[in-house]
Amino acid sequence: MRLLKLVPDNTNLDFLRWRGIAFTISGLLIAASIALLVVRGLNFGIDFEGGQMIRVTFVEAPRIDELRQRIADTGHPEATVQEFGSPRDISIRMALPDGGEEAANQAASDVREAIETNYPGARIDAVETVSGQVSDELVRAGALALLFAMLGVSIYIWFRFEWQFGIASLFSLFHDVTITLGFLALTQLEFDLNVIAALLTLIGYSLNDNIVIFDRIRENLRKYRKMEMTALINLSINETLSRTVATNMAMLLALGSLFFLGPDVIFSFNAALLISVIVGAYSTMYVASPWLIWLKVTPDSFLPKDPVSRAQKGARNEGYDGAQV
Repeated sequence: MRLLKLVPDNTNLDFLRWRGIAFTISGLLIAASIALLVVRGLNFGIDFEGGQMIRVTFVEAPRIDELRQRIADTGHPEATVQEFGSPRDISIRMALPDGGEEAANQAASDVREAIETNYPGARIDAVETVSGQVSDELVRAGALALLFAMLGVSIYIWFRFEWQFGIASLFSLFHDVTITLGFLALTQLEFDLNVIAALLTLIGYSLNDNIVIFDRIRENLRKYRKMEMTALINLSINETLSRTVATNMAMLLALGSLFFLGPDVIFSFNAALLISVIVGAYSTMYVASPWLIWLKVTPDSFLPKDPVSRAQKGARNEGYDGAQV
């Protein structure tokens, strides 16, 4: 059986030729994402904002303004009514009323009764209640999880390779997470614990991509000690391109299926992860790798500082000096 080749043999694309343009585009995207986060903010879900959320599936798509008015008539004029997924799927968010758990249950009961009376056949899928204290704790825990994951990944790469690789990886992760957050601020998709899980998955996925290419760069630095750094990085990216394309296509097929056919409750998770995979694949080649040039990585970066060990290691690598690709 003939093997399917996604990338032809001897592919030699000059990726780093466009690193200046790519860096400019990345800088503009990061600046736009930060501006969106400041101006529009994130559409925090009930996990982080606290309050009540009622998810309803209607037989036919309701008129939002009419539904909002009927909920307001129950004594909750501040309720937020939004579509999620299809026009028949509606989420209703309300602030927690004074009076504790009993008052919250009564508010949910009032809204449920109004919907069932005015929209026969409507199905209440879920009623969720999160207190303000719990949501504050979740915000802190989520932010710390992202921060420690990024620092932990960078320190791991620092020890496994060299400090330049750790910094390149940290910037790449910052790039990916910031642009994904900017996308969420732009689209106002709900930011909940599922999205935090998507961002943590992104960090692990981006780490895997970086390590594959960094490993090949390190291997080639020892193998082609006289090769110019830009050509060496291009060679390393091309040598791993087949694996990169196959992995990302598999991920995109799986996430694309879930995005279009999956349940609405994981819509935000799928959307965030879909964008993350695209941004992560781009940043591994055009953001993380060029940083190694700007941070002056050379073949000597992996030689021991001890003169004796350095001489011995250099002698072992002599056979590769001047090798042609």
